[in-house]
Amino acid sequence: MKWYFLNTGSNDGKFNMNLDVELTSYVKSTEGILRFYRWNPYCISLGANQSTESINLDKTSADNINVVKRPTGGRAILHSEELTYSVIYATNVSDSAKIIYQEVNLALSEGLKIYDHRLSQVELESLQPNFPDFYRENKSAICFAVSAKSELKFAGRKLVGSAQRKFGNILLQHGSILCGDYHLKIVDYLKFNDENKNKLRKEIRNTTIDLQSALNTEINYAKLEEAILKGFQKHFNSEFENLPVDNFEKPIVL
Repeated sequence: MKWYFLNTGSNDGKFNMNLDVELTSYVKSTEGILRFYRWNPYCISLGANQSTESINLDKTSADNINVVKRPTGGRAILHSEELTYSVIYATNVSDSAKIIYQEVNLALSEGLKIYDHRLSQVELESLQPNFPDFYRENKSAICFAVSAKSELKFAGRKLVGSAQRKFGNILLQHGSILCGDYHLKIVDYLKFNDENKNKLRKEIRNTTIDLQSALNTEINYAKLEEAILKGFQKHFNSEFENLPVDNFEKPIVL
């Protein structure tokens, strides 16, 4: 398996989502790509099947918050103080999407431990929630309101949220490593009354945690990126070749 690494820095939501999909067209049957990126301006992404009806688009526009659809499932995320990763991976008949999901999260966990030894307490969620019941609740509008099986938790609270989609035999998995607590402001952009917003805000604070809060120190994004890359290299026992792309609007040839 040949791995490539790509860091595209900060871009808007449309660029970030389009590039993840675009990369699925270029990876070959024996290749994988690990990509890091961030968001400028901040952005709310909705799951592929999630309606915009729950989002106050007037307020997002006034606050210069992008709103985009993800190619993957799940619910709304306010992308802000985070490091976002994507993995584009060519699968075969023996590959299970669930196994890949778990392996990617184990690689992320390894990288977090390299970043700070205190993150050795990061663990994979062992239970799968009852999503049909969950989707009947107001908090189901928000992705970080619940942890899916194999997602990463710290001190019992969700730290990394991820989602998958297959394009033929190519699997796209991307997710958010929370680095600060700005993501909690997503409640302000939901079309709920103040009582429901306050209740939901408390629930999300109880179910999520970010690296800055966990470590009580400002996050060094460059160091974090380096650590996560090392975690992937260690877990998959492979060197990752840098993918030098100057203009992402041009075809990317591996």
